Amino acid sequence: MWSLDQGPLPPLLLGLTIVTGLVDAFSILDLGRVFVANMTGNVVFVGFALAGAPGFSLSASLSALAGFLVGAAVGGALINRTGRDRAKLFRAGALLELVLVACALIVLEGFGLPLGASERDALAALLAAAMGIQNAVARRLAVPDLTTTVLTMTLTGIAADLRAANRKVALGRRALAVAAMFAGAVAGAELVLHGDTTAALSLAVGALAAVTLGALLAANQPGAWRTAG
Repeated sequence: MWSLDQGPLPPLLLGLTIVTGLVDAFSILDLGRVFVANMTGNVVFVGFALAGAPGFSLSASLSALAGFLVGAAVGGALINRTGRDRAKLFRAGALLELVLVACALIVLEGFGLPLGASERDALAALLAAAMGIQNAVARRLAVPDLTTTVLTMTLTGIAADLRAANRKVALGRRALAVAAMFAGAVAGAELVLHGDTTAALSLAVGALAAVTLGALLAANQPGAWRTAG
């Protein structure tokens, strides 16, 4: 489904895609209609807030945008530092993302719900920074159909490439990406709506810990997959 030159990266990136569904479920349902991973939606939410639409927080959306940009800049610095070694880049990105989401969980456990505006904005910024790092790293790794946070082009490819010669292989890749985010979103929503306030973020931290462990193990695996094109 994915070529051998991608090594262990596809399952690890699918893990991050699940995390995306979890954190966006938490942010939208618990932080008041703010995306921390999908900045397209967040820009739209800023527009809604500026227009005075009820239920949208301008400060939370702007905090998420700022956090995401900072995270993406940190991801860019990681790319420069690790050079062409994809394994080292993924390991560094996963570790930083785990730290940031764990910090968000600590903040949430410390303050609990309902959150004040400043705590909500801080959580949005922390989670968005983690997603900015994830986006920058995934962009550099360039594994086909695994952007980990945006499915627009993935869904476009599913429909637009129905007559392509490799449609079955591509369809399988894209379906896995969609299923991973869907699973994360469903799990996150169920936990937010029916569990305690920290359950969704706790699961995200656990999933990130598993991905980070996988990244640490992968960093010890030689192979052509490690070298970026």
